[in-house]
Amino acid sequence: MFIFKKILTSFLMPPGIFIILLVGFGIWFLFKKQWKAGMVNLSIGIFIWLLAITPVSYAMLSWLESDFKLPENPHGDVIILLGAGIYGNAPDLSGTGIPSEDMLMRLVTVVRLQKKFNIPVIISSGNATKSGITEASVGKRFMVDLGVPDNKVIKEEKSRDTIENAKYTAEICKKIGYKKPLLVTSAYHMKRSVMSFEKAEMKVIPVPVQFKTWGKRKYGWEAFLPKGFENSHRALHEYLGLLFYKFAY
Repeated sequence: MFIFKKILTSFLMPPGIFIILLVGFGIWFLFKKQWKAGMVNLSIGIFIWLLAITPVSYAMLSWLESDFKLPENPHGDVIILLGAGIYGNAPDLSGTGIPSEDMLMRLVTVVRLQKKFNIPVIISSGNATKSGITEASVGKRFMVDLGVPDNKVIKEEKSRDTIENAKYTAEICKKIGYKKPLLVTSAYHMKRSVMSFEKAEMKVIPVPVQFKTWGKRKYGWEAFLPKGFENSHRALHEYLGLLFYKFAY
């Protein structure tokens, strides 16, 4: 009954329901010998299913993450945290605005590093919401709540994307004199981030977090049920970003 419930739920909720409809119509058209319509529906249905299952989406992420590993004992003079979005108007215990799920993973790692090495943190991300709240301000509030001293957190609130993260953060580091920054971002985002800092003529020590892929990962049958496009979207967004940054900057 448990297995039946898992399968039924996966194919009654989007995107599973659309896969069932497309494949069903594809088979029906083929049965009616409407070959073109049948193949189009089947192809789209299978394509959506592939993007929605864990083995395929994680395979798309694996190339982005494969070049980076967690350093065993990172040493630096400042920590750079790249933003990953906020829910700007969401209520919180100490104010308005909360980090996105990806941002929270990065933020927790930064707090742990800061407590271990007692070095400053630069939060880089503007992207102000309609309420005027920036990612950097929300991130700082959370870090202070978690015990990081207020005077140890520097906000960079002008940047709108990764290339601007690197540009404006490099300016801060050069002005203050930081030479060995630890760069914290999600593992899937690290390749584009390092490229951006190289273009800003700053060498960083990558500290990737939130790994989605690793060696010898095993998948059970449930991994082939459609779950959604979140990880496929992450991967495609990074591939397009890398391509754009390579030729545009």
